[in-house]
Amino acid sequence: MNEQDRSYEEARKRVQELRSFYRNLITYLIINTVLVIINLVTNPDHLWFYWVTVFWGIGLLMQAMTVFLGKGRLLGREWEEKQIKKIMDRQNSSTEDNPE
Repeated sequence: MNEQDRSYEEARKRVQELRSFYRNLITYLIINTVLVIINLVTNPDHLWFYWVTVFWGIGLLMQAMTVFLGKGRLLGREWEEKQIKKIMDRQNSSTEDNPE
């Protein structure tokens, strides 16, 4: 598999992840809107719709973090490397400012 094929497969996978997230988001919004309406029409004194909304929302948030931040990006290897580079750059600039 050449580089162009690999790039295409990565892009295709990324589009599938995005499509899956947006489908889940739309489904979440539609179903929770229906649940709110059903709850308010049938029994407005006892609100139960928020249980579904909160717990499903937590799952959707976790999927969003995976899709938009990437697996392992949040405090993962890329973050670690970036922090190491920042610290090294700061150390290098401070030694250049104060030569002994």
